[in-house]
Amino acid sequence: MRKLTFGMNLTLDGYIAAPGDDIGWSRPSDELFQWWLDQERANGLSLYGRKLWETMSSYWPTGDQQPNATPAEIEFARNWRDTPKVVFSSTIDKVDWNTRLVTGDAIAEITRLKAEDGGPMRIGGATLAGAAMRAGLIDEYALATHPALVGGGTPFFTALDSWVNLNLVETRTFPGGVVLTRYETRR
Repeated sequence: MRKLTFGMNLTLDGYIAAPGDDIGWSRPSDELFQWWLDQERANGLSLYGRKLWETMSSYWPTGDQQPNATPAEIEFARNWRDTPKVVFSSTIDKVDWNTRLVTGDAIAEITRLKAEDGGPMRIGGATLAGAAMRAGLIDEYALATHPALVGGGTPFFTALDSWVNLNLVETRTFPGGVVLTRYETRR
């Protein structure tokens, strides 16, 4: 069975985006960016909701061609293009860059993908990850908590139907006061 991880940058008050989808508070240090790159390299399949897909696909297909791209950004862009991706959406009809579109039942498809052989999977996007949380499909949470309070926006965690007990597996501090915490779901 494949492992499913939900990890993102978030504010201290728990938001992945401020009102208006503003993520200006989330500029990662070189060290944090490298950590995310290492996670992506180990990833066998990326699962995206529509909004995060649109954000990622608007930049990373050509991120390595930007004039000020760092070596890590160049590698991230190349890895992003090469990694197989699944986008879950009922409102778009086309995806590119090694990506497959699923318009049907996201939970059924994620459950099917988890049961397959293959490398670990990462899920991104608040709505999609929230549905996977409620279905009990997420095996690990990786939170890169930035020292910012935005007071509202898109929350990292969704309302749940029942408790999810977790085991802490890692803590780490990055430049700028960002604290990484990783938790595994206790089954």
